[in-house]
Amino acid sequence: MRVATVAFYGCALGLLAMGLREMFSGFEENRCTMTYMFEYPEYRRIALPRRVARQYPAYGLYLYGEGQYAQDTRGLKLTGAPVLFLPGNAGSYKQARSLGSVALRKAEALEGGVHLNVFTIDFNEELVALYGGSLRRQTHFLHESIKAILRLYKDHEAPPHSVVLVGHSMGGVVARALFTLPRFSPRLVSLIITQASPHQAPVLSLDAHLLEFYSAVRQRWVGRAEDLRNVTVLSVGGGYRDYQVRSGLTALPCPQDDPSKLSLVVTAVPRTWVSTDHLSIVWCKELVLATVRAFFDLIEPETGQFSDDPERRMAILNHHFIRHPVRVLGEQLETPVSLSGSPKTWSEVNTLRLAYSAPKEGQAKYFLFALSSRRRAYSHFYCRSNNLEMTSWVYGCTQMNGSMCVQAVDLSFGTELLPAYKVLTLSLSELSSVSHLIVVASNLNGRQFTVECEWQRQESQTVSVPVPHVLSFGMSVSDVTLNSTGLRHTIELQHFHQVYQAFRISVVSHCKVTKADRLPNVYIMKVPWFREDSVTTSSIPSVTEISGMLHTSRPDNSTGVLLQLHTAPNCLYKVSVRTSFPRVLGQVLRFCGPVLPVYVAVALLLACGGQMSSVVRMGRPLQMSHAVARSLQPHKVDLPVYLLHLLLRYSWFQDGWSTLHLPPLDALPATSPDGMTQEGLPLNEDWPRLLSPLLYVLGAAMAFWGSVLLRLFLRLLSLLLAPLHRPSVSRDCGTLRRRTQLLLILCLSVLGWASCGALSITATFLLHLYRVLRLQMIERSLSHMLNLAPEKQTDKDKGTGEKEKGTGEKEKGTGEKEKGTGEKEKGTGNSEALDSKPKECNGAPLLSDSVLQDVRDDLQLHVSLSALLTLPVMLCAPSLIHWTRNLRYSVARLDPDPCWPHSVPLFIASLLLINCNTLTLSYSKILPITSRLLLPLSVAMVTFSPLHLYRVNYFVSAALVPLAVSCLF
Repeated sequence: MRVATVAFYGCALGLLAMGLREMFSGFEENRCTMTYMFEYPEYRRIALPRRVARQYPAYGLYLYGEGQYAQDTRGLKLTGAPVLFLPGNAGSYKQARSLGSVALRKAEALEGGVHLNVFTIDFNEELVALYGGSLRRQTHFLHESIKAILRLYKDHEAPPHSVVLVGHSMGGVVARALFTLPRFSPRLVSLIITQASPHQAPVLSLDAHLLEFYSAVRQRWVGRAEDLRNVTVLSVGGGYRDYQVRSGLTALPCPQDDPSKLSLVVTAVPRTWVSTDHLSIVWCKELVLATVRAFFDLIEPETGQFSDDPERRMAILNHHFIRHPVRVLGEQLETPVSLSGSPKTWSEVNTLRLAYSAPKEGQAKYFLFALSSRRRAYSHFYCRSNNLEMTSWVYGCTQMNGSMCVQAVDLSFGTELLPAYKVLTLSLSELSSVSHLIVVASNLNGRQFTVECEWQRQESQTVSVPVPHVLSFGMSVSDVTLNSTGLRHTIELQHFHQVYQAFRISVVSHCKVTKADRLPNVYIMKVPWFREDSVTTSSIPSVTEISGMLHTSRPDNSTGVLLQLHTAPNCLYKVSVRTSFPRVLGQVLRFCGPVLPVYVAVALLLACGGQMSSVVRMGRPLQMSHAVARSLQPHKVDLPVYLLHLLLRYSWFQDGWSTLHLPPLDALPATSPDGMTQEGLPLNEDWPRLLSPLLYVLGAAMAFWGSVLLRLFLRLLSLLLAPLHRPSVSRDCGTLRRRTQLLLILCLSVLGWASCGALSITATFLLHLYRVLRLQMIERSLSHMLNLAPEKQTDKDKGTGEKEKGTGEKEKGTGEKEKGTGEKEKGTGNSEALDSKPKECNGAPLLSDSVLQDVRDDLQLHVSLSALLTLPVMLCAPSLIHWTRNLRYSVARLDPDPCWPHSVPLFIASLLLINCNTLTLSYSKILPITSRLLLPLSVAMVTFSPLHLYRVNYFVSAALVPLAVSCLF
């Protein structure tokens, strides 16, 4: 193996490792607070109708309880508002304990007996993100559970008419799939909150049933959404810590004019501001508190049930999840407001800025700002305070009495809550009816706080900075120095609108005078087209690094990303923007990583094709590592795909494509919520195609080093199994008799039909793996024998081998004159390979280097086939796991089975290839055609499989079937 080849694939592996490290660990530490149960949690099973229990034996419905509440609800006489938790992929029904426990603590602190009844469903921890056959079953069971829950309230004075659903991961997708059922009434569910649910598309499309399920849900919510506008849906993504479901997938596919659907990232939720991983989003106390607060605000005090008013639901969700105004929800103030106080409590501010710290002694204090002299020079008024009491604090005066305002309007509804303080920005152009602004700084309770206000001219405090090119590799820097004395600055990051861009944004703050009571800095990266804002808090002075990455690309020509800096006065701030190449790789893998198996399969297919071509030319295959190294041919694979994409832009080619009933081309995953078609497929985007060569290199690197690891694994395993087998030097060890092959084909067909298609594929793979292990043992035995043989005998055998080899080459190189001899030898080779009674493993052929070389050639061939067969086994593993875990409930066949009957050609070809050897292939008449067929199959795989990973099995079968035929003819 050449050093350059190893160095190249070593660098490619280093790039892959760098991107994976950035994707898995290149983010902030988990700052979520754990939720704890103060009493032992109990899960009381709800009895379902006998028909439902018999139809879904693996599922169950439970009521969560703790302590005295659990004792009170033993008889299932419930009076609370029903909430149903749905676990996700491999999720446990016990994950509802965080929501249920916090809801119980909240109810204990309230008066009036308002509380929640938290139910949870046991979906048997099924892998529904990988196996789509259970999704429809879970949806039907959810419908039955909702009806069972509502029946528990039939004797209640004001029974609920709907249930609130909280779905984690795939549970959120199942919740939305309820509305696709023909007998489901939309009135049974009025509110759905999903957590880290991939609504746009599945993370991995391992079977067709999963995509069909998503297509039906999308069609219901997008194509026929008129009757779903009264259903409120809130989707919350986990941020960059969630590497299992990227937040771009959590955006709800719905009409843009639907006001009852909200999508956001948890980093933008007020009073949360943290990123969560895929599991911690369920128990993150900050997010659970926001959810429970919203639930209790949604309950009508008169009935104790959730409100049926969709506008009220949206107002409450906006209050807790979008913009918290630091006000009591639903508080209604008189307009205008009458203000009181002695003249001593009023102070007029004539300076451009106010900085006030409330004393320890309680007092009333009002600051008055005249607007008449500031309207022309300034555009906005900015104010902030770390007094987080839920009260009004900024008013607009409409009637003055001397130096006091006696009548005013409340302007505090625009307040925004930040981690360290609340801020309010008022546009002076909207205050034409107001003569003065009033800032209330009273601390009658003696609490100390700080208030800072100033007049601002937005144009002078907004700076545009072009970001460096993504291929600058951090060598170029865009920076800006803010030497203004303002309290807030805005930096527009020009040309920052794609997900493959990633930057390290450094903010260095320095103040000449250090003050202990200075308010901290707050930096907010605002994304106008999606609610994925991230908030960073830092002290003064400090050096703060912000990750500049996006969850979604800009869908149109809207405003770019804004970096909003809430700064300290009289301080210097230097902002530097630098491309981070590791984070760029992390973003590429975060968005395009799920398609890497396609490029690994392409590399293995082309490697197998290279080995077949070598057999045709030289009569022996290449080494596995050399074949994989030579399979890196992106120009032969990507150029035809590019050409197809270009041709499909013409209507005449589209018509011909449709006439042939060919499926649409697969592109790389969409990067914006609006970049999806009605079927859930991404629209054409140019930038992902530029990443195809990079993904090809990474996939080839995975195939290269995977083949190296496979050889090491086979050597180790053969060493462990060698004592269990009799030593042998025959290349036919591990082969099957013809009758045995036919019997196995029949048995595996019946097994796959009666149980699971993946089981047949796995069994065939194990049989082929045994053949490879036997070849590995033979190769090691022959090597040891030749090393221990006498030198003379070895030289003699070596000469004999060279003579035989020369004779073979001479016979192979002759023309028509020697054709009869070649046909005779071919028949002999076929009779040896396909004889109903192959040689016994304890046969003793003449030991020579040529015999050892033949065994090594067969070993290289079968190692390549084993690597290729590994892909179908891995892609079909979820359905096999699902079938195995349900054996305790039913021994029936898997229904639906995504691997049946497509697995039949695959395992038949694999069984026939067990007896294949290089001698048989070298005389095959159709092997040249087969070796040339693998390149078009690779092109077709890249064309049709990136968003349909299950199609990889089809192309592997299409490659193995002609190869098996080549071993026969």
